[in-house]
Amino acid sequence: MSIDGETIPTATSVTPAVFHRLQEARERIVDQLGQVIVGQHQVIEELLISLFSRGHCLLEGVPGLAKTLMISTLARTLNLTFSRIQFTPDLMPADITGTEIIEENRSTGARERRFLEGPVFSNIILADEINRTPPKTQAALLEAMQERQVTVGRIRHLLTDPFFVLATQNPIEQEGTYPLPEAQQDRFMFKVFVNYPSFDEEFEIARRTTAVQSDDIQPVLSGSDILELQRMVREVPVTDHVIRYALSLVRQTRLRYPGVPDFVEEMVSWGAGPRAVQFLVLGGKARALLYGRAHVSTDDIRALAKPVLRHRLLVNFAAESEGMTSDAIIDRLLEITPTNEDELTSDARFKKIFAS
Repeated sequence: MSIDGETIPTATSVTPAVFHRLQEARERIVDQLGQVIVGQHQVIEELLISLFSRGHCLLEGVPGLAKTLMISTLARTLNLTFSRIQFTPDLMPADITGTEIIEENRSTGARERRFLEGPVFSNIILADEINRTPPKTQAALLEAMQERQVTVGRIRHLLTDPFFVLATQNPIEQEGTYPLPEAQQDRFMFKVFVNYPSFDEEFEIARRTTAVQSDDIQPVLSGSDILELQRMVREVPVTDHVIRYALSLVRQTRLRYPGVPDFVEEMVSWGAGPRAVQFLVLGGKARALLYGRAHVSTDDIRALAKPVLRHRLLVNFAAESEGMTSDAIIDRLLEITPTNEDELTSDARFKKIFAS
């Protein structure tokens, strides 16, 4: 198969049946969510891309935008175990991971150690208001998110697969909150902004929630179904050009490297790491399948640039004083980065970036 003159390797498992299966799963999940959630189509799409890419998701929005309800309803559409952890300032790491207890064996009278599993031992974890607990407790999720295991004492306890952490945080309250460390933010595939609904959507919300309401949420996918779809996503082919395009976006965010734009040097204090490229490509594969395509395009990378990069760019005081956000910087990077392969490889500035 050839696109824009470049040969794309064919993945034998990416067949029309795969497209149909993923499209059907997406439609059924969206239909189930529509019984409870009004609008938020972009948020739901990014959640599903994260789900099929085996990534974690951080949702940020002001109170009352149904972030928690959206995640809990999504969990109901999947035949998986679910735990909700309400983060508070007095929450301890053992409250999440679990702890060892000593109990007496009634038959022998001997005392034995037994591990009591915490709520992290579920397929889907809703970390509600994750910025309301101190860094020590926030870090309890780090090993689980990255390694899918928990170490208590000297013993490793493997988590069940699939495993997703879907966290929420409130951006407007500062008292009693603890910003997530950059190392932990980097573990989240996406940072998704949940915005206010449109007039028509809010009208429908008011109409539904002030009347007698019932829903009939049915499970759509099992754990084995999700694992199979995740495997199929990874088999979607991607051209070297698309990988170079993703690399060009990410490497332009790193300070003091050749070819980095002046506005990045002036407004960014820290750029994105290699996980950003991995998640751009992997998310692009999932998005391509969801849109019925057997290959990844630069449009997929562009569509996911903000949710992948916004929490990996640390803007400095100069940018904040001018009202520049990480999203605004990503917009400028998208404007100056050519999608055409010939333009990208012939541009002198990008030659420096690729050579560095």
